[in-house]
Amino acid sequence: MKRNIVIAAVTAAALIGGGTATALATTGGDEGSARQAANTRLSDDDGRADQDDRDDRDDDAAQVSSSDVTAPEAIASALKHTSGTVVSAELDDEDDSDKVVWKVDVLSGDNTWHSVSVDPSNGKVLGAHTDDEDDTAQVRTALKGSSVTAEEAAKAAAGKGVVTSVGLDEDGKDKSWEAETRKSGGAEQDWKVDLATAKVTADRDDDQDDDQD
Repeated sequence: MKRNIVIAAVTAAALIGGGTATALATTGGDEGSARQAANTRLSDDDGRADQDDRDDRDDDAAQVSSSDVTAPEAIASALKHTSGTVVSAELDDEDDSDKVVWKVDVLSGDNTWHSVSVDPSNGKVLGAHTDDEDDTAQVRTALKGSSVTAEEAAKAAAGKGVVTSVGLDEDGKDKSWEAETRKSGGAEQDWKVDLATAKVTADRDDDQDDDQD
């Protein structure tokens, strides 16, 4: 009703004055406008979240494509530089920079942890430093009696796609190597590699975690 009165008054003024008038009419639809604005913000947030997910996938795919050195090759190179037992290897940004390297964690015979950086383009060791870890005994226990190394686990998982990481899962009842692979289309998958047989199976625990998320 108020809207009609305002428009009628403006129209009458325009007719009397013989000119034109521009009316900015406010209505009682403020609640609807607020709802629309809120929906727009939510839509924008969802769009940004989807874009962030796509950017993450693109970054991961770029990391994979930028590496000419495979996980087993990176592990072999790290062991030539630092002797010991490789517990994990991961293709990742170096200190959150744009430079991608293989990061290989090596546990030496004197229980010292070493983090070795390997160039993904040529396999050369870029540097190494010692790390402080508090799970040494747990790792040693998990690997006791194991006949499959991290390098062998990475080779086994390579049949499922490009291996971007491999690491020891020393927690829980079922100890195993865990490997992540990525295919050319960008899809990634987690696998478990048996410590004794190198048999590769899908990581069902990871699938369940994804479903819960």
